[in-house]
Amino acid sequence: MKNLSTDSIQFGEGNFMRAFVDYCIQLLNEETEFKGKVNVVQPIEKGTISDLKKQNGQYHVFLEGIIEGKQLRSKHLINCLDELINPFEDFKSYLELAENKNLTFIFSNTTEAGISHDKNDNFNNKPPASFPAKLLMLLHHRFEKFNGDPSSILHIIPCELIEKNGSKLREILIEISDSWELGEKFKNWLKLNKFYNTLVDRIVPGYPKNEIDFYKKNLPFEDKLMVTCEPFFLWVIEGNEELLKIFPAHKLKKINVKVVPDLTIYRTRKVRILNGCHTTMVPIGLLCGIETVSGALNDPFLKKVLKKALFKEIIPSIDYDESELKTYANSVLERFTNPFIIHKLESISLNSISKFKVRVLPSILLYQKKHGVVPKTLCFAMACLIYFYGKNISSHKFQLKDDKSNILFFSEIWKDLSIEKIVEQTLGNVSMWDQNLSKNISLKENVTNSLKLINSHKNVIDAYNYY
Repeated sequence: MKNLSTDSIQFGEGNFMRAFVDYCIQLLNEETEFKGKVNVVQPIEKGTISDLKKQNGQYHVFLEGIIEGKQLRSKHLINCLDELINPFEDFKSYLELAENKNLTFIFSNTTEAGISHDKNDNFNNKPPASFPAKLLMLLHHRFEKFNGDPSSILHIIPCELIEKNGSKLREILIEISDSWELGEKFKNWLKLNKFYNTLVDRIVPGYPKNEIDFYKKNLPFEDKLMVTCEPFFLWVIEGNEELLKIFPAHKLKKINVKVVPDLTIYRTRKVRILNGCHTTMVPIGLLCGIETVSGALNDPFLKKVLKKALFKEIIPSIDYDESELKTYANSVLERFTNPFIIHKLESISLNSISKFKVRVLPSILLYQKKHGVVPKTLCFAMACLIYFYGKNISSHKFQLKDDKSNILFFSEIWKDLSIEKIVEQTLGNVSMWDQNLSKNISLKENVTNSLKLINSHKNVIDAYNYY
């Protein structure tokens, strides 16, 4: 088969994109008929493009982790980067990227806040502040360069961690096009471009500050941009088989790239199993004095609680093939034990209330709907969360990191209310849960009983064993 010349523009030069998208492109170049280069755009004024230029766009990715019980440490040279553009310094060169006939893909990771409509942006900004506005100007330049030729459209694959990221980006671009009055012909061409919803999953700690001498051994150049990551790699793209003809990542054996008609179950699986486990372990682990994810998996009590919550409560609440969910769950637990990744529970505790609402509460309510009873371990985790936020009562050393209104709410209700009233007011806080959970009698009773035990024992392990 003829080699595919499929170049791309990538918005974002951070650790994740370099260990995820660029790593994938590198493997495609080495192992398939795909031959392309990545032109990297710095999306914000302060970035690392200048550092990449000093290394001619080259750096190393170190894979570190556990696969099927065995430790893995390996490195891979990435040399697929080409043009390295800071649009804040060279806007002309930025727009000229759109003139490449072989340009096929746009990739991005500009944080969850990056896909938003900044109404202060305008067409005269060079560049505008937001990523969507920058992208729209690039697309408009391409439209004009190729006179609106439908064959010049692009495949736009965002990696930001928001639901329906491709659809959301498309919607914003159309909004900006209308507000800038760029015309119907351009808007019609814009709509022809392919926007993909995606799910990305890989833990990327970044530059290895510890054991730096180990990483510097046998490198062909001084690499100040090396990046470490776990071996696990999952990229789910919502699309059809046509995408695989130009992006044959399904042929790669080292990573898992799936093109599927609907990624809903993959998002559900990740949010409820991986993220749900994180959020479940945070208050229990921190109240037990355990500070890291790997520490939680190495603690007999925490490991027992997590496995019970995961295999007996979370998985049974999901309508999907049980064996596949268990396989994924076991891979998640293995990833959590990775000794090379220091993932602090206190960091994960940020905005625990909203995380619990999205990641754990659906498992509780769907389990109850399917089985007629609430899941006891997840209810115990909810009680631990309430106790954790009652900082003056629980007296733990960790800082509460949440919306000020949530912190104030718990500070007030823990002052002089009974446990029954604390649970009643917490579950009844509609602004917190988007529903009145105090009407769920079984949930209220289980959380109340758990919280009473925790408060009386002042010890989570004793409270759970008695519970």
